Amino acid sequence: MASSSCYNSPCAACKFLRRKCLPGCIFAPHFPPEEPHKFANVHKIFGASNVTKLLNEVLPHQREDAVNTLAYEAEARVRDPVYGCVSAITFLQRQVERLEKELDAAKADLMRYASNCNDVSVSPPLIGSHHHEGENIGSTLHNMAISRRMGYDHHGGGGSYFPWNDQNTSGGGGNI
Repeated sequence: MASSSCYNSPCAACKFLRRKCLPGCIFAPHFPPEEPHKFANVHKIFGASNVTKLLNEVLPHQREDAVNTLAYEAEARVRDPVYGCVSAITFLQRQVERLEKELDAAKADLMRYASNCNDVSVSPPLIGSHHHEGENIGSTLHNMAISRRMGYDHHGGGGSYFPWNDQNTSGGGGNI
């Protein structure tokens, strides 16, 4: 990426720090003038001196990833000073666990339905369904998935589809 000093506009870091953006500025390729908030957050959380040291120690081809990581963590820390990006990770882990449980329940329903179809010689059609016999399983699973998403639990688990309903949101607006 070209240095922003080629366009007579200092990079976001130099502008924030109120200094002249030199052609070899280590910040220029990573903090364009169009994204001043990116450097402001990184500076607020990590400090310009620490970011400079880090970027000088990292190999040039790894700097973009390092800056993106710093920017993500800084934004997460600004939003949630206590947990930072850990709250997002925890939220996603809980969502994966809920979806795995939902998948297990759907598989169990499918197995139960399949075993009931094998026990009965003629299976009754679904209410209001005019589909071919092979489509009944798909329709049943689809209807079950919709009802779960609407908050109806067929297995008495009491779980809610919406992740924000069962989360503790106290303490700085965090998601854990």
